[in-house]
Amino acid sequence: MTSFAADIVTWQRAHGRHDLPWQRNRDAYRIWVSEIMLQQTQVATVIPYYERFVARFPTVDALAQARLDDVLACWSGLGYYSRARHLYEAALKIRDEHGGRFPSRREDIAALPGIGRSTAAAISVFAFGARDAILDGNVKRVLARVCGISGYPGDTATANELWKAAERLLPADETEAYTQGLMDLGATVCVRHRPKCLLCPAARRCVALRDGRVNELPTPRPRKALPHRTTVMLIVEHDGELLLERRAAPGIWGGLWCFPEVSATDDAIALCRRRFGADAHTLVPLPQVEHGFTHFNLTISPHYLRVSSVAPQAAEAEYQWLQKDEVRNAAVPAPVGRILDLMGAGAKPKHGT
Repeated sequence: MTSFAADIVTWQRAHGRHDLPWQRNRDAYRIWVSEIMLQQTQVATVIPYYERFVARFPTVDALAQARLDDVLACWSGLGYYSRARHLYEAALKIRDEHGGRFPSRREDIAALPGIGRSTAAAISVFAFGARDAILDGNVKRVLARVCGISGYPGDTATANELWKAAERLLPADETEAYTQGLMDLGATVCVRHRPKCLLCPAARRCVALRDGRVNELPTPRPRKALPHRTTVMLIVEHDGELLLERRAAPGIWGGLWCFPEVSATDDAIALCRRRFGADAHTLVPLPQVEHGFTHFNLTISPHYLRVSSVAPQAAEAEYQWLQKDEVRNAAVPAPVGRILDLMGAGAKPKHGT
């Protein structure tokens, strides 16, 4: 084992994380769920979602037998909902093509929906004791600094260089402790801002620390102004229930339930009558809601309509009527909950306010 790997393993045993809920066994299913949830999401945020998810869907078979709506509802609030859809699709594939047993070969794991090279390697290492290199966001930061690798990690050339470093430094044994150590080091010591270099087991060989470039590496994503979009959401209420529309997949919030969305230039009352056969007369604006995505920012203008009647098409499969408390427990994106908060707990907007 190289001195670098030995230092990481020794540090992990003394200072790494050992009590995360998915570390309690080598169950490939639970490790897989945790790895998918941890993509672009911090551990502290993931833990309560992970515990609820595996309590609701304790096995691959339980997940495969569930309804996608139930899976999305359990995921609601965690964001990046394509992860939940891919998790469900992968469970179906495991059931249909692997006899319900999670595949043990990295190549078969990587062939499942939503699993890339690094995630497949992590599952392979932690569930099956394989010798595979990983390169998640935290590990990219550690290797970029230790090896002095410049360039934005999202660029192909830089990513290839980081993968070469990951493969070169991978020890022949104790791969699980080494891999966990890299993850822990990036999450707790070699952090993005104000890294704790004095506590780092790799400090004596870190090129970035030696050259005074810790704050420069890894090279950040090239800055560009995010586009801004606007939309109008209709909060249509009838007999104490709110109308939800299923979002098309793939797409933003694909598969989730949301308030019907219209253009800011539409005549919302006329459209509501035409699309839903809803007898509405007054449109009441609510405060705007701001929501940020990776690639754009969105301003939502909610408008409330209380209707006295609706046509049958508003009860078809792509629509559903739910009580407010039921909406909060459904598979809805975060802005829907924030709009409900604007309306007040159990309170209904009054016409003219």
